Amino acid sequence: MLRTHNCGELRKENVGEEVTLVGWVAKRRNLGAICFIDLRDRYGITQVTFGEDKSEEVKDVRNEYVIKVKGTVALKDVPNPNLLTGQIEVRAEEFELINTAKTPPMLIQDKTDALEELRLKYRYLDIRRNPIKDNLILRDKVSTIVRDYLHRLDFIEVETPILSKSTPEGARDYLVPSRLYKGSFYALPQSPQIYKQLLMIAGLDRYFQIARCFRDEDLRADRQPEFDQIDLEMSFADEEDIFKIVEGMMKEIFHKVKGEELKPFMRLTYDDAMALYGSDKPDLRFDMKIADLSLVFKNTSFSIFENCLANGGLIKAINVKDGAKHFSRKELDKLGEYVKIFEAKALANLKYQNGEFSGSIAKYLSDEEKLTLVSELGLLDGDLLLIVADEKKIAETALGALRVKLGHELDLIDKSQECFVWITDFPMFEYSKSEERYVACHHPFTAPKDEDVDKLIADKGHCYSRAYDLVLNGYELLSGSVRIHDQKMQEKVFEALGLSQEEAKAKFGFFLEAFEYGAPPHLGVGIGLERLLMLLAGTENIKDVVAFPKTASAMDLMAQAPSAVDKAQLDDLKIAIKE
Repeated sequence: MLRTHNCGELRKENVGEEVTLVGWVAKRRNLGAICFIDLRDRYGITQVTFGEDKSEEVKDVRNEYVIKVKGTVALKDVPNPNLLTGQIEVRAEEFELINTAKTPPMLIQDKTDALEELRLKYRYLDIRRNPIKDNLILRDKVSTIVRDYLHRLDFIEVETPILSKSTPEGARDYLVPSRLYKGSFYALPQSPQIYKQLLMIAGLDRYFQIARCFRDEDLRADRQPEFDQIDLEMSFADEEDIFKIVEGMMKEIFHKVKGEELKPFMRLTYDDAMALYGSDKPDLRFDMKIADLSLVFKNTSFSIFENCLANGGLIKAINVKDGAKHFSRKELDKLGEYVKIFEAKALANLKYQNGEFSGSIAKYLSDEEKLTLVSELGLLDGDLLLIVADEKKIAETALGALRVKLGHELDLIDKSQECFVWITDFPMFEYSKSEERYVACHHPFTAPKDEDVDKLIADKGHCYSRAYDLVLNGYELLSGSVRIHDQKMQEKVFEALGLSQEEAKAKFGFFLEAFEYGAPPHLGVGIGLERLLMLLAGTENIKDVVAFPKTASAMDLMAQAPSAVDKAQLDDLKIAIKE
């Protein structure tokens, strides 16, 4: 045995024992004839003391050298309360140098000033730091909790293929050329969607998988091109069943990881979430709801508001409580520029101070409108109204983004609580301006609400689905839906999407054929594991919970991938690079 203990387990109860430790040198300190080395491994740090007769042996040892030490556990003269092993030290009797190390290009400490690019290039060194190492241990713990929980509920873990058929699921596929079938390609799965539905048709009843998924899409702080999804599918169940199972899973995870007891999850319809918070993933840890002022200004003389209402738009606002004193004219102009990012034409403002209104549109207010604003919105002295008049979706989305921005800047968010909310009743379709047609909001296998079946063809803009998301603290954590299990209904949805039977057969032929052999009612979810871990770990960057992440430009700086390949490999695949 190379070691008797790890570097994080020795305590005062071990005093007097002879032990052998192996690890990396985290720090070396010389105090005259005595040398101290902090020895680190995955489990922690133990101080090793080399007396006058041994210090000469370690005089050339540097940080990150790998060493083996044999010695006796003793109490420290001055304990270190910051270490679990802080009451003891190991007094070295034998020393072995296992391996040397170059000077690291970054400090391997909990807090480092290394730039992200450097940390990703030397990720194997970055993982030695506690914050990243602990996040990877957290990932393993959560995965274990999930598996244990679902197995208790009779779910079966089934692995689905990585090399599959390219199907339209929202994002671009990663394609893999076939050597045996020239000119043909596999696709890496964006999710196991089709396969897990096939498993329901196969009769497995309850399936789960911590599935690897791939999407070739623009990246951001909470997105990676390859990610893990806690994937569930159930037969002979409805929304209430899946809600109960997912809520139970989250409660168990948060209890075992953070010792927290979660409150019952809230619910909002998609329309209410958009109307009140301007987002289908609202952060409910602070209030600041969006108000509809369209009726207040129904008789307005302000031409911009008048034209907006005449063209079917809305006038919506947020009330920033006690916000008048926080924003100068210049700062309000900056907020106006911010909402333009979300296509809003302008941001009007009204300050309510000493019983009077001031601001960009104050002179256009009638006395009746002033009284109504105060009574309807419960305005108090010092409040600030920020108003967008535009198309419904633009007005809501722009104010929703502004609400979140102000929530962070004004420190309104209660970060001591976890706020889960189910968003239900999503639209079945959304209009794509670029394609000039309606496309599926989720995916084409999502079931419409029973009462909206007749709207599939005739009234797509008001047709709702049995889709649902779970949101945590403003992040979409889960997306799922009741699936279509009736072949005629599936054909009708394809028709609504402008997909002919021939096109549907070409894209989903093997899948649709399975429905001819008795498909049960079924539904499911996909939970973003990395996003969940990111929130559990208290970080805002998904890279912190991934062992070897990609940059925002989808580059692996450590492995230098993607990279060019030999011409011989391309020739074998009958592929030529187009300049």
